Amino acid sequence: MASNTEKAIETTNEEGVKETTVNTVDYRSPAGEDEPTKKENVQIVHETKPGDETTGVLSAAVAAVTNTVNSAKDSIKK
Repeated sequence: MASNTEKAIETTNEEGVKETTVNTVDYRSPAGEDEPTKKENVQIVHETKPGDETTGVLSAAVAAVTNTVNSAKDSIKK
């Protein structure tokens, strides 16, 4: 998939959520069909809530996996 991105626009809404908006172009072609690729203008909005920069889903997942591995090690030792 190819895309052509332009300048991003950053704003903060009334809830304190930072929104980064990017206007870009998406090129799509139907799977298994001999149709030409379609060019479609799209807008992507990425929201970052306060605190997401230091904590988030990935850090929570890493902590959960670490706890599970340590628990498994403790069970094997016994």
